[in-house]
Amino acid sequence: MTSWITICDTCKRDGWDATTAPCTDGEALAAKVEALAETNPDIQTRRVSCLMGCGHGCNIAIQAEGKLNYTLGRFDPEEEGAAQAIVDYAALHAQSDTGQVPFRQWPQGVKGHFVTRHPPLPKGS
Repeated sequence: MTSWITICDTCKRDGWDATTAPCTDGEALAAKVEALAETNPDIQTRRVSCLMGCGHGCNIAIQAEGKLNYTLGRFDPEEEGAAQAIVDYAALHAQSDTGQVPFRQWPQGVKGHFVTRHPPLPKGS
């Protein structure tokens, strides 16, 4: 089943400066995640303007129908491996029947970035 990576493209980390930055931090992270996810048929990406987690920027959500869904934040788009860890976690989420991925399988780059977990919506809602 396909898992979606929803990326907030309006996220700006502390210190972001519109006069020197060519794009928002969220846009920079989105471009990296999109490029890495492009070859995985089990992962789709989309950008949204604001996940309302400004205190945790940069924010992403990992989602799939009928599965646990997660919001992750506090990513630095310039951090080596951050985008790859997001894509790797989304691939594990896609492979899981419930969306739950055992901690021992989490890529190092997502540890410490989980903000919320949402149960799947009830069927027929």
